[in-house]
Amino acid sequence: MDKEIENKNTEISKRNYQGSVRMAYSLNEHQPVQCTMLSDQPFFYADEECVFEEEAMLDEFAELDGEIAALQNKMLQYDTLSANFVDPTDLIEQQFEDNFSTNTAEIDADCAIAEIKNVLSHSRYAQALLDYANSKDVDLTISQQVETASYDKKAKTIFIRGDLNLIDQVLSASQELRRHWQDSNLAAKNPLSFHPDHAILINRAQLADLDASMIRTAWELQLQNKKEYWARIENSPLADLGRALAREALADFRTLNNGKATAAVFETWFLSERCDYQDKKIIQTMISESASYTFNSKEISERISIDLIYALGAQPFGSNYLAPHTNTILHDSVFTEARDRSNANFLWFIKFERSFQEAEQELQPHEFINKSGIDQTINHKNKTEDTSNETNANERPESSGENVIHIAFGADSHQTIEGVSS
Repeated sequence: MDKEIENKNTEISKRNYQGSVRMAYSLNEHQPVQCTMLSDQPFFYADEECVFEEEAMLDEFAELDGEIAALQNKMLQYDTLSANFVDPTDLIEQQFEDNFSTNTAEIDADCAIAEIKNVLSHSRYAQALLDYANSKDVDLTISQQVETASYDKKAKTIFIRGDLNLIDQVLSASQELRRHWQDSNLAAKNPLSFHPDHAILINRAQLADLDASMIRTAWELQLQNKKEYWARIENSPLADLGRALAREALADFRTLNNGKATAAVFETWFLSERCDYQDKKIIQTMISESASYTFNSKEISERISIDLIYALGAQPFGSNYLAPHTNTILHDSVFTEARDRSNANFLWFIKFERSFQEAEQELQPHEFINKSGIDQTINHKNKTEDTSNETNANERPESSGENVIHIAFGADSHQTIEGVSS
């Protein structure tokens, strides 16, 4: 009885689903799903079988193991070096005594500048920047009107705060010497002149280059047995940048001149949270500035950005450390993206507002348009304005055949309309 019922149900199901679409899928040559619309053929077919080449995979793993081993070796070398730059336990007391003695003593500006230049001369990189500044008649001087150091383009002077300790004075001076180098090599253009997307990148790149110059100066000074300058970097917020340069320089000293070590500092800067902080500052400036950027075309802005990044990588000696990476810097999201959500929203608003203003300016009429639809270009070319109502209707020139009606106002208004009989 049960078999007869099953046979009847099977015949009914066949009649009901005859001609309908049948579909099934297989997973590893197995069909795990049971349903009434099940075909003996899978819906998807594998045209090619995936064959894993064991030798190629082994080569890739071997190459990856080699890179990991090289990186571990760099980190081990740096950890060994870093152990020599730990701050002493009484550092705060020493700094307090140094600041107290500096603030209470009179500062001899000439002696202070001579001492700063003497220390900078022990770094080949800093000395080259100093020689370049001297060739451009840029002086170093002591001033209490700056926080650390500042390059004044109009005064052609680098001002250095006098009551700082010598280490901070030297490092700040090297940074401002690099800023002068940027300005002289057309790499210090105002980021606000560029398209907003490129303005973010240019601002980051200029600041990263300044920090990289300070890191390199400190490293070269420690190579000349002036360890206190690298200790200052090691125990400061710039420690991550210092480690990036040290890892490359310890593995191969030639990376200082070929640009690889400095490029590592540059990349580390972009991977840090410094981007969010600096983006916020420049975006706030964009919002407060009502003037539009100089390079109003995004294509022109991009071409100028490429030239500027290339100029930023130029060194007083050695290879251009940004030249091999210019295209990557301009298009890789690591360098260009505003990662902070708030900054990204404000940047989008700025771009939208400026694009709306540009579109509005393009729609502004360039010729006089009469609401009545009559072309009055000729009349407006010959139109003269009588503000004092002193012109007499009889003194007007005769009509040149144009369909123009002149109306006199004032004392001679009784003459009604010129050219119309009374």
